[in-house]
Amino acid sequence: MNNMNKLTLLGAVLIGASLSTGCSSTTESSEEEKPLTWDIGDSGTSDYPEDYYAGGQLGTTTVNTATAFEQPTKAVENAGMMTAFNEGEYLFEKEYNTNADGAFHGLGPVYVRRGCLYCHPGYGHGARQTSYKADAHRNGYLLVVYDKTTNAYIRSVAGMPQTGAVKPFKAPINESGIKIAWNNYTDEWGNRFDDGETYLLTYPEVKIDYSAFYAPVVVRRGDQDVTLTKEQYDQEIGVLLESTIGIYGTGLTDAIDDDEITAQWVKESEYYNRIGKTDALNPAMWNQATNTWNSYYTNSLQGDGTKYVRRYTYALSRGPILDAAGANAIWNITNVTRSDRRYHYLDLAGVYYARTSSKDPEVQAGFTEYINRVDPQGAHPEWHTGQLEQDIYTYLTSKSLDAEMSDQQYKNLMIWHRGLAVPAARNTTTEDFKAGKQLFTQIGCAACHRPSWQTGEDHIKDPAKFFTSDSDMPRYPHQTIWPYTDFVQHRLWMKNDIRTGWCRTTPLWGRGLAGKCGSGVERLHDCRARNVLEAIMWHGCRNEGGTSDAYDAVVKFRNLSKKERDQVVFFIESI
Repeated sequence: MNNMNKLTLLGAVLIGASLSTGCSSTTESSEEEKPLTWDIGDSGTSDYPEDYYAGGQLGTTTVNTATAFEQPTKAVENAGMMTAFNEGEYLFEKEYNTNADGAFHGLGPVYVRRGCLYCHPGYGHGARQTSYKADAHRNGYLLVVYDKTTNAYIRSVAGMPQTGAVKPFKAPINESGIKIAWNNYTDEWGNRFDDGETYLLTYPEVKIDYSAFYAPVVVRRGDQDVTLTKEQYDQEIGVLLESTIGIYGTGLTDAIDDDEITAQWVKESEYYNRIGKTDALNPAMWNQATNTWNSYYTNSLQGDGTKYVRRYTYALSRGPILDAAGANAIWNITNVTRSDRRYHYLDLAGVYYARTSSKDPEVQAGFTEYINRVDPQGAHPEWHTGQLEQDIYTYLTSKSLDAEMSDQQYKNLMIWHRGLAVPAARNTTTEDFKAGKQLFTQIGCAACHRPSWQTGEDHIKDPAKFFTSDSDMPRYPHQTIWPYTDFVQHRLWMKNDIRTGWCRTTPLWGRGLAGKCGSGVERLHDCRARNVLEAIMWHGCRNEGGTSDAYDAVVKFRNLSKKERDQVVFFIESI
């Protein structure tokens, strides 16, 4: 368990080697160029700039070792929540199992992963993979199986499709039928700067065999569910990858007022209107004509349907953190139930996996032993009637499952989740950092990667109404934080792009420590960029579909000298 790290200014601490972009170059660095290093700053300087405290005074840790992403915030200590934080961390780090009781019981009957660290190695980003295995450590990928006609997920697997199962049940997708290929891409500049430096761009292409799906492949067309043949599947279904992002600092961005995020969308909407750009902001989210939201996040199942501004996930599918990705994942990734979610995470329609399983002779043969282990006291007689097909279907579709995670365990997990600090920025007193920061803004990167935000009063918001009091969680009122995101969706028009093409700007803070923390060092939504330079160049796509929102910034980046490009990369790795 981690001890609380006080906010103290550190001296010069070496935390890595010299900067490497991982790309070849045909030019040699001049002898006058100083090597770029990863030290924290000048040991003789105590006057650090404001952006050193990436998470503000309440949310920054000065730890920059292998556990940098695991540290609690000052707010956790102030609230007397260190014990709860440590217990929540324990729930995050351990694997779940098929026992009928205990702290980590309840895995399955189908699942995405056995535990959180598979997807979040070192508490950060998943790493690039060449094959899909649920039990492969550092595989942060989720499969995106969607209908190319409507861009909607298919109906017969979960939105986060499972490839693991507890016997006698079978995985909704057989991993042996998943193929990942990495292809080279050449941009309009031939993957080469004018001064001769070159770079490599690659992207993943994923295919899933039709036979790998356990239940029929079903899509929604109009108001009807339609089962696809193999020929239709091959033509009409797409498969993509989306990787996890780091979870540190998420509680700090939750403390930003909804009105502030709305104001950012208004600002960007007005900017696009002013320059006559019609493909400005995602119309599924934003009404360009009225500068108002077309879509809010609500929860009417556990909550009362209150509307919240969307701020989390690439697709902006979530609102406040207490009902966002982490709160969702601890249930649907492992399929471990809790008091407010007493049902299994199965296919989107809720019936296709259950129907297929109930008719499967091998599932029927093992179900009695399985259900006697899950419900040894027979508290649910509807699962024990002896009519196997009906018993299996009733169990899989039940809305009254026993809670496998206690309310206190869930609270502790969310205290930990909201209580993770952000590492302090590094190198802030160096000339290369200052130059890189200036160039970052000058060429236009800060237009989407907005550097700083001010948090509000930070009153606790939970769309699920599980948490209702400010005293339930660590809080971060009136902090200046530096996440480097605008919380707006943009389009880059990349080859084999993200589903819908719209992707929320990912925060940049802390990512330079990913390698040291054991997280994936790759960038972008599917880990296609192996380093910062490749990520920047993927922002410069232009094709028959459209032009990247960041295209002009990439053109300006290309016009910089080699030293200036390195300074931009150095700055991004340091924040």
